[in-house]
This record gives sequence, structure tokens and C-alpha cells, in this order.
Amino acid sequence: MHEAGLPKRQQLSHVLKMTGWRPRKPSPRSPGDEGNAGRGAPGHSGRGGRRSAQAPPAPGGPAPDAPPPTLRRISGLAPPPAKGYNGAERGGGVRELSALAAGVALRRLYHPGYNTRWAKIILPRLIQKGNSLDNPVAVTIFFGANDSALKDENPKQHIPLEEYTANLKSMVQYLKSVDIPEDRVILITPPPLCEAAWEKECLVQGCKLNRLNLVVGEYASACLRVAQDCGTDVLDLWSLMQKDSQDFPSYLSDGLHLSPKGNEFVFSHLWPLIEKKVSSLPLLLPYWRDVAEAKPELSLLGDGDH
Repeated sequence: MHEAGLPKRQQLSHVLKMTGWRPRKPSPRSPGDEGNAGRGAPGHSGRGGRRSAQAPPAPGGPAPDAPPPTLRRISGLAPPPAKGYNGAERGGGVRELSALAAGVALRRLYHPGYNTRWAKIILPRLIQKGNSLDNPVAVTIFFGANDSALKDENPKQHIPLEEYTANLKSMVQYLKSVDIPEDRVILITPPPLCEAAWEKECLVQGCKLNRLNLVVGEYASACLRVAQDCGTDVLDLWSLMQKDSQDFPSYLSDGLHLSPKGNEFVFSHLWPLIEKKVSSLPLLLPYWRDVAEAKPELSLLGDGDH
């Protein structure tokens, strides 16, 4: 789920585009609206110039007459099956992108090359029981591309299918223990593998082909079974990208990692699942037009009705 090469401002714009702003109440336009309502949120069109119908207008255009979305925290645990969604090629570590002014708090946890064995160990460090602002309203778990590596060719990343299944269940159970129930969790299967393209990449790195799409499919099926057994939502990328004989290699930059087109595909299918979990949440902060001009602290620190 990673957009290649975007600077942070555009990353945020892409995230805001996907939140789908909705009007809370009509309000007459006032001088200065253009300088506040949509600043910092021009919709990112991605490659090819396409723009989402829900994207905020470009800078200099009319500002949307709508309040920002709820202050939401969404956590995504994954080893990037894409290149540089955070703006760096296969960037690693834990990064937090917060935009309080726009009413969005988004945390994504990236672990390049990780498998479920390692993720299960570090998950308690990354997500802990806390107050309502620390408690994610949605968590995505996106593993399998590394776990499904062939044991003989890539023993360090390879995880046996049975252990992969158990690790996914363990992570869902841990999240439940810290007050994140199953209905907030979204499992994501690994995407399909283009063996011809990935083999070229392996040869460049001085190794043999270390993954097979058929094997990846077995891990995708296991992920689906875990979702059914645990009662979570699931996004079946492996099947969706190959549905109706699609040109799925175009979704992959090197046969394994997602291309910009692949990132768009993931967003378009993942957002409806997230939207169900966040669309009904109340605003935690008042709409900017409702903030008291003389004493803003009354609005921002009080009950929001001043």
C-alpha cells in the first residue's frame, strides 16, 4: 500500500482524498474561506492524471463547504509490498503522518522484509491499550508476500503455512486483548506474484527465483480462512488482481512490490472497508467556522458548542 516517490504534502493530500469529506451543515461563504477550508489538501491525481471524484479542489480553486473528517487513527501493520509509499524506496521503520488541522490522524507501521513471526513479536510494542485517542478505529494487517518465500531459496523470510495461519490469529487475538475487537481489523492477503518479472529482479540480486505465485495463493487462502474464523474483514488482493484475466503484472513494479497503479488499486478496494468503520464517528473537535473568534479556547477546550 505504498505510493512511490510522493513528498509528504502530497502523501497527506492522497490520504485526505480518500477520507471522503461530507458536509455537516450548510454555511454561507465568508472572506478568507479559500485560505483555510482546503489548504494542504489538493487531490493527488497519481500517474496518468486521473483525479478522484472525491478529491478536494486544487489550490486556488473554491474551498469545500464541509467540515474536516473526524480525528481518526488508523493503524496498518505491514511489510511494504510496494515501493516507497512513504516517499522512500521500500522505506522502513515506524512513521506517523498527522494532520490535526485537517482533522486527520493517520499512523501506518511499515516493516520492510518482515514476516508474521517477527510482526507478532513487535505488535505489543506498536499497539497498546490506551485512551480513546490512542485506540485505533481500524487496523490493517498485510502479510504473506515474505512469509510465502520458498524455504530452500529464502529461509530467513520463509514461514511455514501453518505458522503463518497461527501468527495471523495470534495478532487478531492480541488486538482483541487491548480493546480492538475483530470488527475493527482488516486482513489483507498478499498480492499475486509475477514470476517472470521477479525472477529478473532475483537474478540482478544474484539469487534464484525465491517465490512462486501458486504458493503465494496458498498463503492468501490461509489469510481468508483466518478472517472467516476470527470474524474480521478481509481484502483478497490475490484474487481481485487476477480476476477476469486482468493484466495484474501492471499492478507490480518488479513482479513483487506494488506499482503506483497497484497502490491505486489497493486504495480503491481498501477504503470502502475502512469507511464503514469510521464514517459514523462524531467530530472530536469543532468545525473551524464554529470556533469562537474572541476566545477560541472555549470551543477547543470546552464542549465544542461555544
